[in-house]
Amino acid sequence: MNLPPSFVTTICNAFGEEGHAFLHNLPTLLDEYVQRWELTLLPAFTNLSYNYVTPAVRRDGSEAVLKLGVPHRDSRSEREALAFYAGSGCVHLLEADADRAALLLARLRPGALLRPLAFEDDVQATAIIAEVMRALWRPAPALHAMLTIGEWAKELVELRATFGGGVGPYPSHLIDIAEHLFAELLASSGPPVVLHGDLHHENILSTQGGRWLAIDPKGVVGEREFEVYALLRNPLGWPFTQPDVACALRRRIDQVADLLALDRERMRLWSVAQCVLSAWWDYDASNPASGQDDLRIAEILWKLR
Repeated sequence: MNLPPSFVTTICNAFGEEGHAFLHNLPTLLDEYVQRWELTLLPAFTNLSYNYVTPAVRRDGSEAVLKLGVPHRDSRSEREALAFYAGSGCVHLLEADADRAALLLARLRPGALLRPLAFEDDVQATAIIAEVMRALWRPAPALHAMLTIGEWAKELVELRATFGGGVGPYPSHLIDIAEHLFAELLASSGPPVVLHGDLHHENILSTQGGRWLAIDPKGVVGEREFEVYALLRNPLGWPFTQPDVACALRRRIDQVADLLALDRERMRLWSVAQCVLSAWWDYDASNPASGQDDLRIAEILWKLR
């Protein structure tokens, strides 16, 4: 297969030997799901990252999207979230092979990204994201296998372990703040709902009739105020195009808080903690700039009293 080099690099770096095996077996996997789900595949999307995603046509002529990835914790949580949402606020799940991270999704048309609107009219783009949030959020089931905010928070422990108890290239005060905030906010959290977990402008697509639906849910269980962090840091680079970054972030927080009756302070503090964690997720010893934008946003939000 002629796969984009960036896709190959991402899969191998993220999943190691399992990633290499996935890429090696990808042609066989595609043939298998073409037969199992009676599909005709079209050329794959060009913006591949952590999954191989390609449009398809089903036997009845309807359009779909086949998504194949390396089986891991996040892929299982995504499948459960898609099944939970059942097309409400989110793309509809048609078929799934959960153990092998294979999903068949309805194709959204026209399928334009929300991203450009953030640069043209961010107030309107933010209002759309808030409405998608409203459509997605429902009380979490008592029993589930989805991710939780607490599970994500535990991954910050790996940072100090990696640097022998220190913080490496990260600002020590931000690591201390994030550790404290995760503990404090988790202990005082409100009723848990099923969150998208990565709800930003490139994970929301247009549909017929002017509707907007989410794609690629992480499926994270926790309180509603956590969800806003992805909005505040996206589109990537957007905050730093604004004349006053702090003012732009505050306006987004205020707008979503007013539309959805959320606690402004908890939105801000969750976002500080999660932006620090996102910077750690992006750690790359060979690239000192990795994660720096998230750390800058965390610092600005922390000072945004």
